[in-house]
Amino acid sequence: MSLLLSPFEFKGLKLRNRVVMSPMCMHSAEEDGFVTDWHRVHYGARAQGQVGLVFPETLAVEADARIGKGDLGIWSDAHVAGLKELVALLHGFGAKVGAQIGHAGRNADLPNVTRVAPSAIPFTEESPVPHALEPDEIARIVEAFGQAAKRAVEAGFDILEIHTAHGYLLNEFLSPLANTRDDEYGGDAQRRYRIVREVIDEVKKYWGERPLFVRISSTDHAAGGNTPEAFLEYGRWMKEQGVDLIDCSSGGIKMVKVESYPNYQVPAAEMLRKHLDIATGAVGLIQNGRQAEEILQNGRADLVFIGRQMLRDPFWVRSAADDLQESIDIPKPFTRYGAVWLNTKTTA
Repeated sequence: MSLLLSPFEFKGLKLRNRVVMSPMCMHSAEEDGFVTDWHRVHYGARAQGQVGLVFPETLAVEADARIGKGDLGIWSDAHVAGLKELVALLHGFGAKVGAQIGHAGRNADLPNVTRVAPSAIPFTEESPVPHALEPDEIARIVEAFGQAAKRAVEAGFDILEIHTAHGYLLNEFLSPLANTRDDEYGGDAQRRYRIVREVIDEVKKYWGERPLFVRISSTDHAAGGNTPEAFLEYGRWMKEQGVDLIDCSSGGIKMVKVESYPNYQVPAAEMLRKHLDIATGAVGLIQNGRQAEEILQNGRADLVFIGRQMLRDPFWVRSAADDLQESIDIPKPFTRYGAVWLNTKTTA
């Protein structure tokens, strides 16, 4: 069997394959961040489609931390019941479920919200100037990440991912383009990393030794910003703190046009995996099974995160199996008296 379609196991957790649905904002939650039928159907279809690990969209650790209106929340105990129901649904279709927790920082797009950031630097010239966080406010946000991890345990999530990418708050602290502080949270790489260190430590108080991922923006795509080489240092600290996998995306600090092409973000995952001996996740215009298999066969990453292609095709895993000329299980309702209804090489 291909690596893509073979099981992947770590820390006692077994994924049925190495395909991950990337977290993508749906902006379809009820007011105040509650799960709706949209999430049950949308994520349920991907779990039914044989995805190994499903990440719903980013779960906001505070009400004002949402990326936009309609985002899911995990800032309140009241969110746990709906998230627990969603996790149980996806488990019923054989998928494992991840919780990505995050804070939008200066990029929060909500009415009447005070945008916050490490420094009073707007995202663009037209963007509102954010409030530069004071140390006591940083401590409150760190605690909010810990409480979010506690609720993720209660909801039954299998994997937790800390969102430090795409220009949101933790990414802002890591980037010298957004963080010009001269206190203990800025000035050099070690101090810019401090809030991430505190968040990981706080999260692990509640999450324990369960699998822990971090999503990074491995490059800012802008002069003077972070590069993949900078993440050799950041990634080493993450590994020392007990992070199990680094999910390598990019961008978000500056509004810049990035030339994208198949596998364009994979080299960062490959570099960190090779030099840090840590598991990595690859993203970035991964479109078909053979492309994903090449990444795994050549040791460039351990898991493949599929985003837009998964939106286009809830049964992307089946399509990948056909591309690789392999057979996978399919849901029994798609068969009739042993005959497969779908025009596919997959088997019941």
